[in-house]
Amino acid sequence: MPTPVIAIVGRPNVGKSTLFNRLAGERIAIVEDKPGITRDRIYSSSEWLNRKFHIIDTGGIEVGGDDEILLRIREQAELAMQEAHVILFMVDGQTGLTTQDREVAEILFRSNKPVILAVNKLDNPNMLNERFDFYELGLGEPFPISAGHGIGLGDLLEESAKYFPPEEEDEYSPDTIKFALIGRPNVGKSSLVNAILGEERVLVSEVAGTTRDAIDTPFTKDEQEFVIIDTAGMRKRGKVYETTEKYSVLRAMRAIERCEVALLVINGEEGIIEQDKRIAGYALEEGKAMLIVVNKWDVVEKDDKTAHRFEQQIRKEFPFMPWAPVLFVSAKTKQRVPRIIEAVVKAAENHTLRIPTSTVNSVIEDAVMMTPPPTDKGRKLRINYATQVAVKPPAFAIFANDPELMHFSYERFLENRLRDAFGFEGTPIRLFIRKKS
Repeated sequence: MPTPVIAIVGRPNVGKSTLFNRLAGERIAIVEDKPGITRDRIYSSSEWLNRKFHIIDTGGIEVGGDDEILLRIREQAELAMQEAHVILFMVDGQTGLTTQDREVAEILFRSNKPVILAVNKLDNPNMLNERFDFYELGLGEPFPISAGHGIGLGDLLEESAKYFPPEEEDEYSPDTIKFALIGRPNVGKSSLVNAILGEERVLVSEVAGTTRDAIDTPFTKDEQEFVIIDTAGMRKRGKVYETTEKYSVLRAMRAIERCEVALLVINGEEGIIEQDKRIAGYALEEGKAMLIVVNKWDVVEKDDKTAHRFEQQIRKEFPFMPWAPVLFVSAKTKQRVPRIIEAVVKAAENHTLRIPTSTVNSVIEDAVMMTPPPTDKGRKLRINYATQVAVKPPAFAIFANDPELMHFSYERFLENRLRDAFGFEGTPIRLFIRKKS
């Protein structure tokens, strides 16, 4: 099912980023506290009445003179119109209606997308009448809100939800393994898709970013059904005119959401850059199984230790996913390409692996016996019981006398013992420390 997308559009300084942060909530990403992950906060996910949706913030762009401002606003609005299901058009109730607001309204009016008018900064009940001026824009009822204080957002989201696309069933059978190639433009994702399929099924071009959106390619190998989801490359967020990159990230997010296994493709010639880590962070936050595929390995000058050194570099740059296998391949010469499917199958199996409770408990008991939990100010952590509570990714609840006493280093020790016992290669696993009731 398509995840609904809401874009927040408006001239500078009307409070777009404040609304974005408020809707995103204090939703601290699971990976935020892991070392080595950098995140862009230009898109986020949120939930309303059990329906997940994405939010795009078109704000935070510094621009020059007035003409430049109008040009940038127009660009943002047009991009948002292409990508979003619903557009939240934000205006400032304290400043009142401006020429720029009218300009934006005119663009949005032509979009044929649902536009909801949010009049911000009306936190004082005496100011509510200020919203009536905005009827002049011809965009229907203006919703009075205060993004800073969270006032009026329920009505705003209720109205937005009316335009969300209907929830659909997945069109593929439950046994189909869906994997996505994610990564920056021009790392060779489309060429890899062709190499895996053994035919020119996807347009390949030297121009960075030819693949505009995610493309599904179903195929069968050894009686196992697969779907490759090829994403538009994620580019690094840079100067003002690269606003479009926000949307390529969003497209990749949609592909990441729909897959079980994400293949992070890295250009072997260029090595690892910050954007690679950011992309890995998105997939990890969604709990996906992952492989790191180093492409263009045929053009790298090597000796017998080059691959080892490169892998060490990967482990250093991606300390938050030591469990992800690294494959060195060449889409051009098809070198080691068949290993990709083998690794995808293994990662998908581990992603859905279920361990009986008795087995989980005996592994945790052995671990605690070998290395007892450290004491904190004389108080001792006692682990009573453990059980697996979910798959995709595998998640374990560990019940203890006082979860506050669980130090992250001991939690990591327990995760490593579970990995030693059951493998889990290619998939993250999650531990939830609960208080014994």
